[in-house]
Amino acid sequence: MTYMKKVRIVFQIVFIAVLSACSDKEMKKAPNILFIFTDDQSYRSVSAYQDAYEWVNTPNIDKLADEGMKFANFFSGTWCMASRATLLTGLHSYGIQSLRMSGPYPQNEYDPDTLKFWPSVFREKGYYTGLIGKWHTGSDDGYGRDWDYTAVWNHAAGGNGSYYHDQKISFNGAKSVAVGGYSTDNYTQYAIDFIQKRSENQTQPWYLWLCFDAPHGPYTPAERHENEYREVPQVPIPVDIFPPRPGKPSHMVNYDLTWMPDEDGYPVHKSRKVNDRPMGFDELIQTYNRPILSLDEGVGKLIQALSNTNQLENTIVVYTSDQGFAIGEHGFEFKYAPYEANLKAPMIIQWPGVIPKGSVCKHPLGGHDLIPTFFKIAGIDLPWEMHGHDMSRLLKKPEDSWENPLMLVNTFRLYGDDTNVEYFPINKEIPCWISLRKGDIKYVRYLIENELEELYDVSADPEELTNLATEKSYKDNLLEMRLEMINELQRTHAPFIDKIPKPLSPWN
Repeated sequence: MTYMKKVRIVFQIVFIAVLSACSDKEMKKAPNILFIFTDDQSYRSVSAYQDAYEWVNTPNIDKLADEGMKFANFFSGTWCMASRATLLTGLHSYGIQSLRMSGPYPQNEYDPDTLKFWPSVFREKGYYTGLIGKWHTGSDDGYGRDWDYTAVWNHAAGGNGSYYHDQKISFNGAKSVAVGGYSTDNYTQYAIDFIQKRSENQTQPWYLWLCFDAPHGPYTPAERHENEYREVPQVPIPVDIFPPRPGKPSHMVNYDLTWMPDEDGYPVHKSRKVNDRPMGFDELIQTYNRPILSLDEGVGKLIQALSNTNQLENTIVVYTSDQGFAIGEHGFEFKYAPYEANLKAPMIIQWPGVIPKGSVCKHPLGGHDLIPTFFKIAGIDLPWEMHGHDMSRLLKKPEDSWENPLMLVNTFRLYGDDTNVEYFPINKEIPCWISLRKGDIKYVRYLIENELEELYDVSADPEELTNLATEKSYKDNLLEMRLEMINELQRTHAPFIDKIPKPLSPWN
């Protein structure tokens, strides 16, 4: 072998080694993302939030807020199936093509060749991706395409057991098998196993979407928590739990599907019972909050697992829910409606060394904003035009200006081009709707002919009791928000933009 040939070989070996080292170093810079996603959880159920019930106790979730950032006005979506689809695509419901109901609820399907989920892009770019827990987006959970690892309770396919017990889980695309136990504890352990396994290869970043079932109805707690919260102070009764609600749209004035007064005028549930008597308002609030105790325990165990495996410093932990949940407010025990009580979810992000400890972001933000933020943080280009906005700069400076309005859209079980219709469905007497919030002003437009609009100043009226849409002094605000809504629909290519029904308004 000649001298020059030896030199070339040595140079090639050194070059490859340096290139490999640089690649490893670059991948190490990309953080892991642990995305903890609960089901039907109100911000009021987390004690870190000022409006939480005074006896609620979630110390581990609160510690996330102490170590990171709490979002005061976060809205993942408008109801469970739509919210999850948005968090897989970065799109509002009308941009999500091929997703449709395929039988009795919750059965639904999508076409993988048409509808792409962004975790597949992270996977292609070097992330190891995982999905654990509730899957509500078709019988195909995407194992091997979107996810390297799955432990899935496929709610969308039906027939796989209940929310808390008797679940059948599909591991890595295999046939679902009965696993026993309590779902929150099971998912937590699967996630801990995932975290421990990933610690063996700390040069490859990972993304884990951990989808808990709690506190979705029937609000079943772990056995160890069955007697918690039974001796707590009464919760103030929402002032508009019973109709009438003057000034509201016609479907809301006398909305009364859930609550009725007992002989003393106290709210009791129309269908939920305790020992053959109607369940009282306080009892339902207590019942709802019990399964959150196991969620809180799970968060503590997950953070400990990250710490024990030396991954905490390089992991972003995101905690939120598919939407909020109203109990009593405006007469509901429900999500779906366009009010803060129905939709506002807790959202906390911890990122050691980046996010200021104990910080608070007050800007109105949505689930569709999270996805472009993940891409920015990971250093990956967006694979398609998304409807949200990168909010990564707010993670360092939450007080920075934020001019983007927050639009939420509820098209119920219609998605993609199927939303290009004259008449939208109605769910439990609530029509489909569009809401837009800019700062403290919030506008609601129903997708039904001749229905009253809604306009609120959520700073002065956080319970949204006084509809300002017909007040002359707010005419300019109303007209401005109408225009902002149209602009957002145009920006995001809503198929039905030319078919929005005219409202009932003195300002037409």
